[in-house]
Amino acid sequence: MTASACIDSATYENWVTASSQESVEAQAAIVVICREPGAREILSRELCKRYGADYQIVVCDQSEQVGSWMRDLQTVGMPVAMVIGGVGARDSDGIDVLAAVRRIDPTALRVAAVAWGDWVSARSVFNAVTEGTVDHWVTRPEQAPAEEFHRSITEFLREWSSQRGEGFEAVRVIGKQWSARSARSQELRDLFARHRVPMGFYDVASAQGSQVLRQLGLTSADLPVVEFRFGSGQPALVNPSNQEIADAFGLMTPISPEEVFDVTVIGAGPAGLAAAVSASSEGLRTLVIEHEAIGGQAGTRSMIRNYPGFSQGISGSKLAQETWRQAWTFGTTFLYMRRAESLSRTGNHYRLRLSDGSELATRTVVIATGATYRRLGIPHLEDLQGRGVFYGAAASEAPAMRGRNVFVAGGGNSAGQTALHMAKWANQVTVLVRAATLAESMSDYLIREIAATPNVDVLYHVQVADGTGADHLQSLVLRDTVSSARRSVSADALFILIGSQPRTQWLGDSVARDQWGFIFTGPDLPASASAGWSHGRSALPLETSLPGVFAAGDVRRGSVKRVASAVGEGTGTIPLVHRYLEKMATARAAAIA
Repeated sequence: MTASACIDSATYENWVTASSQESVEAQAAIVVICREPGAREILSRELCKRYGADYQIVVCDQSEQVGSWMRDLQTVGMPVAMVIGGVGARDSDGIDVLAAVRRIDPTALRVAAVAWGDWVSARSVFNAVTEGTVDHWVTRPEQAPAEEFHRSITEFLREWSSQRGEGFEAVRVIGKQWSARSARSQELRDLFARHRVPMGFYDVASAQGSQVLRQLGLTSADLPVVEFRFGSGQPALVNPSNQEIADAFGLMTPISPEEVFDVTVIGAGPAGLAAAVSASSEGLRTLVIEHEAIGGQAGTRSMIRNYPGFSQGISGSKLAQETWRQAWTFGTTFLYMRRAESLSRTGNHYRLRLSDGSELATRTVVIATGATYRRLGIPHLEDLQGRGVFYGAAASEAPAMRGRNVFVAGGGNSAGQTALHMAKWANQVTVLVRAATLAESMSDYLIREIAATPNVDVLYHVQVADGTGADHLQSLVLRDTVSSARRSVSADALFILIGSQPRTQWLGDSVARDQWGFIFTGPDLPASASAGWSHGRSALPLETSLPGVFAAGDVRRGSVKRVASAVGEGTGTIPLVHRYLEKMATARAAAIA
């Protein structure tokens, strides 16, 4: 059945009857609820004109219609991508109407449409977004074409589509979802999600999974299998390493052994990517080495609302990908799925040895390897990693949490964002916090949003002590940190986001670090750490105990654990790199003279 341009009260009943008898071509619906005739008319006209070919536009003039109409759409197999609700004088209950959508379909985006200049309504909408009762807001169109309006709507639709993981599949992963060997399949799903590579996962036990393997001639293959569905020249890989996958994509430029980079950035999280953008845009020959995924920990966050410049919020993976593209455009060279394993000085250059056995030379280094979440160290739960137990946000697993009881261990922003993201699918989400409050570790906007989300609870003074499960997590043992009392709770999934452990073990004794492994920089350097320096100078603000080696972001002692701060530090290293290179050039010239 071909979607009509628009469904309203006059055509709704006929559409429902016809849809129950024929297949519907539109992939999803956009629902509009607005009582003001003029605003409703221009909203429906603009939406039908731009999106009518791919989405069914449904227009309600009574709030009582929304719930029943959305359920009818679900019945005919058409998900609701977003509900756009008017907020203003004629729609004084608009925020309440949008808030009620969560109970009907928690994955549908709730978008408030406000008239330009209606500052009173806008303020109430901002509060609703902060509290999580509305997802986004938009200034409703006043005339055509309304490009600013459409830019926002398109971004919202892209967000909804990426969360569902449907559409074009650049790669397919065939593996086991819940088994003793499923951890690697989960790692690959998360890896592709963080790189924003369109991916489809097929359980080998399903008819589709078996069919894909037969088509590839790999019916007895060691799982997981990765099928490439674009012109990589490599049809499929059997149980591949991350390095093999990265090489198959063909994105990396071969590096000559004689090549010397001006600056090598180790780590492609927010700090590392920002350093790369700044360095390459200023003409420095720049290399970035990343062993896992673009974006670091921030890349796993489903929605960051306090990053400057994004009033509607932005996902960590999207922010990372946009910054990566920017660095790549400026000429940064990237080495993926390689670890830096040692750092040493040879003459005027530093030498980095990598996990693939290669070595490279560089004049300066920016260490931005970030931090990882601390392990629980509980044998039963470690054995269940990837089968209900996940370290980090693992946003790719969210759709699989539909109807499940999910626990999130941690009290920081990452834990809060993970809890809210999982709440869109899960039956219940419980945040486990060791402290007595979230106020000292989590941003206020997240605390307010958690409090306003009905299926998210917070337990204080509690930590995970143990767990059970055969092929999949079944229960957790929680310990009260005050009384030491223990209790068992049924659990389908546990996401662990506790503590920070810097990724600095590979440095050995080459760079001065504190007792936890965080890197000393600038004025925090112990007096003995730079005693052997030449040129009679002290360390620059972000410089480590090695001249010309800098640290930025979470890996640095005393850093502020926020994405914007990491970006600032990464950018701030490059003027210091210039100063160092100038000093070295002056010293060499003096030596020659």
